[in-house]
Amino acid sequence: MNETSSMQFLLVGLSHYPYLQPLFFTIFFMIYLMAFTGNILITVVISVDPRLHTPMYFFLVNLSVLDICCTTAAIPKMLQILIVEKKEISYSACISQLYLFTAALSTELILLTVMAYDRYVAICFPLRYKTIMNRTACACLAGTAWILGSVNSMTHTCLILKLSFKEINIIDHFFCEIPPVLKLANSNTYVNDVVIVASDVLLGMICFMLTVISYTYIITTIMKIKSAEKKKKAFSTCASHLTVVTIFYGGVIYTYVRPAFSKHLEADKVVSALYAIASPVLNPVIYSLRNKEVINAINKTFARKKSWLK
Repeated sequence: MNETSSMQFLLVGLSHYPYLQPLFFTIFFMIYLMAFTGNILITVVISVDPRLHTPMYFFLVNLSVLDICCTTAAIPKMLQILIVEKKEISYSACISQLYLFTAALSTELILLTVMAYDRYVAICFPLRYKTIMNRTACACLAGTAWILGSVNSMTHTCLILKLSFKEINIIDHFFCEIPPVLKLANSNTYVNDVVIVASDVLLGMICFMLTVISYTYIITTIMKIKSAEKKKKAFSTCASHLTVVTIFYGGVIYTYVRPAFSKHLEADKVVSALYAIASPVLNPVIYSLRNKEVINAINKTFARKKSWLK
């Protein structure tokens, strides 16, 4: 306990440009505000509109909650670091941030796969959709995603807790994430690297392959539809999810496979921004602006609020 309390971790990912600190603060504050507001809005609108109480929107609420957790774990501390002279984060705060961020990230990987399966059932077995994706099944799938994500994060965190670090540790990153923290360890990180690759294969690669398989069947089924209008509608229900998957998976797989083979993590800061910052901001936009049901529900929610105020 005494060893950890004396350790210092310095986050210097954005300190190379001191004259741009106010600009960085403004940008990241606006990004966090947009991500938080957008995901809260989607969660509230889906919760209050009974017509949106379907499996697809149930999983979308879970995704929005995860995006809020992801940005809240990373950005507030980043904002604090930007406005103080000493870019310090305590050992316990760093480990907590690492755990929360990794848990949200892992859970989102699994949830995106579950959402792909939901679209597969909806398009390939439309008549059996309500029976297969009933409330119990949806709750079990979402619960499994949250549990597996938490277990995965706890495994990585416990292994990191066994490592030794220097008195002063400079993290060249925006926040405490597994790869840059491992780079600072004084002890051997072989087991950590092996577990990262194993986790990436089990969560990242397998989830990605299951998503690809789901969409292979989906596209095959859609191509068999004769009606151009029905074909367009079927594609539109999958387009939002497919866009999110493309942005999210590439960054995660790149960041978490690469450290096992390379110690040059400079590029990871840019890639991390895609799934830690850009993705939570874009998800509400992608799902709402491309979805007439969500737009109509938002309009009706605001119209109802105006009528109450009158």
